[in-house]
Amino acid sequence: MDRADNGPPPDIDHFETNDKGHGRLETRRIAVSAEAVAYLDWPGLAQIARLTRMRKIGDKISSETVYLITSLPISEAGPERLLALSRAHWSIENRLHYVRDVSMDEDRCRVRCGARALAGVRNTALGIIRRLGLPIREARENFREDRSHAIHAVTGRIL
Repeated sequence: MDRADNGPPPDIDHFETNDKGHGRLETRRIAVSAEAVAYLDWPGLAQIARLTRMRKIGDKISSETVYLITSLPISEAGPERLLALSRAHWSIENRLHYVRDVSMDEDRCRVRCGARALAGVRNTALGIIRRLGLPIREARENFREDRSHAIHAVTGRIL
């Protein structure tokens, strides 16, 4: 009989987190297996996983399921660590893109030629602002009002 007829793989391992905050309840469930790896032609593959994220805000419930692959063996990354790594990845993505969109209004920008370079300039500006320890909105307002302060932040020289 095929595995499909016998249910889930025998080595499947699960982990779940529940977070409450910002007016929402989020549940993340991960199921990890290495059994199917032998049947996949993917060099370095050690595990596969299914991650389901459910979010409840008020009466509205949304769900998303994604599938993951990793070269990390179960001895280095069980379901709990894989879930943490996935969250850390999105934390970095959100920190970069969300901040650029909110503070720099990036989604409204219609630049097509040179968009990557412009994103680099924005990242540099955000890095300088963070290095100075200033709130981003406050720093942008200060730099807009006093360009010499912005030049000093970049060059270290006072004009």
